[in-house]
Amino acid sequence: MKNTRTLPQELKTLMLAAPRLTLGVAESLTCGNLQARIGSVSGASEFFHGGLTAYSLEQKVWHLGVDREHADAVNCVSATVAEQMALGACRLFETELGLATTGYAEPNPAQEVGEPFAFWALAHVRPGKEPVFLSGRVECVGASRVEAQQWVADAALGELVGYLVKIRR
Repeated sequence: MKNTRTLPQELKTLMLAAPRLTLGVAESLTCGNLQARIGSVSGASEFFHGGLTAYSLEQKVWHLGVDREHADAVNCVSATVAEQMALGACRLFETELGLATTGYAEPNPAQEVGEPFAFWALAHVRPGKEPVFLSGRVECVGASRVEAQQWVADAALGELVGYLVKIRR
């Protein structure tokens, strides 16, 4: 795994390379941790347009355009929900890239969740083309609530940096 302390600076360098890209974030599980990591680097305002923490189904539907029926069926936790949140962040903040997280920060017996886990998703919107989506699942076995939030934020940020390295080649 990459050195997570250097990820925000790597992100800035990659976002500002030609052609410049902009980023919006939609968080649930990570509850602002992702936005804080991105904003920790001086000059983040040159590419980071903003973020939204939406915990409830209603807010995910209202602000991010998440499909209510699907989200309700999965308690708002799936790769599809994360992808819809990422695309919603692109629309909300008028950016080319959207990054999102959703999941369980701790066990939830009512949902038959024994260990924390989450989904992250990246949406890349390009003029005249279908959006590109990447998503994945992060297992947080043995993590506390706060650790799970941090692990998922680091994983999502690392995946975004990896994607940017790939497209910038």
